[in-house]
Amino acid sequence: MLVAVVVGMTAALLAWRERQEPGAVPLTAMLAGQVWWSVFFIFEYHAPTLAEKVFYSDVQWVGVVVIPVAWLLFALEYTGRDRYVRPRYIALLSLVPAVTVVLAATNDYHDLLYLDTRLVTEGGRVVLDRVGGPWYWVITGYTYLLGLLGSIPLLGLVRSDAVPFRGQSLGLLVGTLAPWASNVLFLVGAVPVPNLDPTPVFFAVSGVAYLGAITRFRLLGTSPSANHRARRLVFERMREGAVVVDRHDYVVDMNEQAAEILDIDPRDVLGDPATEVIPRYEHLPEEGRASRHLTLGEGIQTRQYDATVTAVDDFHGRSLGGVISFHDVSDHLRRQQRLEVLNRVLRHNIRTETNLIYGNADLIDAEGDHVDAIKAGAMRIEEISDKARDVIDIFERGRQSGRSLTLSGVLEECVATLREEYPSVTVDLEIESAVDSVDASGAAVSPVLTSVVKNVVENAAEHNDAADPWVRIRATCAEETVEISVADNGPGISDHERTALERGNETPLDHGSGLGLWLIAWGAEMADGDLEIDDREGGGTVVTVRVPRLAPVEE
Repeated sequence: MLVAVVVGMTAALLAWRERQEPGAVPLTAMLAGQVWWSVFFIFEYHAPTLAEKVFYSDVQWVGVVVIPVAWLLFALEYTGRDRYVRPRYIALLSLVPAVTVVLAATNDYHDLLYLDTRLVTEGGRVVLDRVGGPWYWVITGYTYLLGLLGSIPLLGLVRSDAVPFRGQSLGLLVGTLAPWASNVLFLVGAVPVPNLDPTPVFFAVSGVAYLGAITRFRLLGTSPSANHRARRLVFERMREGAVVVDRHDYVVDMNEQAAEILDIDPRDVLGDPATEVIPRYEHLPEEGRASRHLTLGEGIQTRQYDATVTAVDDFHGRSLGGVISFHDVSDHLRRQQRLEVLNRVLRHNIRTETNLIYGNADLIDAEGDHVDAIKAGAMRIEEISDKARDVIDIFERGRQSGRSLTLSGVLEECVATLREEYPSVTVDLEIESAVDSVDASGAAVSPVLTSVVKNVVENAAEHNDAADPWVRIRATCAEETVEISVADNGPGISDHERTALERGNETPLDHGSGLGLWLIAWGAEMADGDLEIDDREGGGTVVTVRVPRLAPVEE
């Protein structure tokens, strides 16, 4: 017993020295509880009278009830499940132990903890014989329940790849099982000295095991407490969206990115069928690992994802469910789209115009009336080159974060350029506020919007074949958004131009005539905006661009 006390005190002091480490404080409390129980067990064993033995026996309950509560709290902190180690949970766990201590102190007035108490002679020694009452079995069951709950997370570390964690968990389990096994033998009457609980004696084994875990396996120096939380953080903070489904295809978990991608609140869909949560879920593979292309969203805000399904199996190879991860490939596909369009322009349009120049040049000597066609072709090449430069300018502006321009500055510059290049076209500009508190002219917008609006109004003027051509620009500024609408009375935009734009790519047999519409669409996208192209009643086109307002422009 003296060995148990000394070893237990040593381990408790070492644990208290590392009290800043996860699990150190509850481990100290558990070891202190064991020492308390051992010390007063010695006093009880040597006490000469019934009253003294009863007193020391009742005092032992303070240490007895501390041990299982501290053990569970230690296991939770040590394995990283510290979110349950909170004052309210500790208070709930301590309720039954607190009642037990009160009942032990007032045992003379009831029979809840003990039904009978007397002295008996066993092995030549006078020992205390107490018959447990109803609450005695309540606290006994409660103690073993907490012990089991605390052992479960530690059992998982026995299979850990890290040798220190395996040694730590084995030392802890041995230190806990030794006194509990002796207590079970006492309860069933299988001990050498009946009526004498040998549990405190086995605290010597427990103390040595804990001491070895602390010193040999660095119990409080190398802790797995970060593992549990880190794995959860990796799942929650990973850049890819992830949805976990069970083997019956019900959603059981998802991270923040998946909730944002699917535009749902996890609390509303957990437990729902995956077919109601994930679009086209039935087209994803049922098992194994594979990827499928998935498109989410509408209009210009559409995003493309590679949906990857990873099967989750148990150790016996039985399916538990799967993880569906969403990797955003929108930027990759859009870059590919832009390269396809630029490639088509360079290979098809410029080649066509160049062939035309060469063909007409061959006829100059013969007929002499093809010079104008040569000039027109050259001008078209120059126009395509200018558009390509505008596209590059948009890409450059899109990479420049933190800059902004005033709405009025952007529109007035575009109008001035339009009036200079197309003096025959009537241009009207109107800037208004959707609410009185908003300064529409001073609203800040993305610099990319300059190229977008410039190309919209130039397209409206250049292709306008009306007798009295006009272009009307109306900008409406709200608290968070800016909407710019450009209307004209021209011939409108052809169906094959819109088809290529709506589909998102071009084919050799179906492509647009140039870069103008692509430039507008890409620019609106880079400004985090939305683009709409509609036919105007009475003829012509209405192009509407909606973009978010940015922070005010710094003077």
